Amino acid sequence: MIDFKKILEKHALFLAGKDVGECANLRCADLSGADLSGANLRDANLIGADLRGAYLSGADLRGADLRGADLSDADLRGADLSGAYLNNADLSDADLRGADLSGAYLNNADLSDADLLGADLSGAYLSDADLSGAVIFEGWKLKK
Repeated sequence: MIDFKKILEKHALFLAGKDVGECANLRCADLSGADLSGANLRDANLIGADLRGAYLSGADLRGADLRGADLSDADLRGADLSGAYLNNADLSDADLRGADLSGAYLNNADLSDADLLGADLSGAYLSDADLSGAVIFEGWKLKK
């Protein structure tokens, strides 16, 4: 079982530049349905993590590596995913209202049926991303 509290404490020390800190490594972790609202996971390794149905509203995921992660049905309202690596991630049916995805790497990501109202996708990379059925807000500035 993952001692998430201890991982977050060590990660906070890592982000503060302390020698005793350690970057959160949650590669392939099963965090499905977990309540991670407001968690600071900036620059964390979440490659291939199972975050289906997880609550990540308001979470700081700037620069986090979420390549191949399953975020289907996740609540990411207001989350900061700027500069995050979400290539090949599954964000189908995710709630991304008001999320910051500026500069995020979403190549080959599945955003089908995602709610992206008010999300900031300026400078995001969306090559071959699936946006079928996604709720899209007018006025986005997408990377061409």
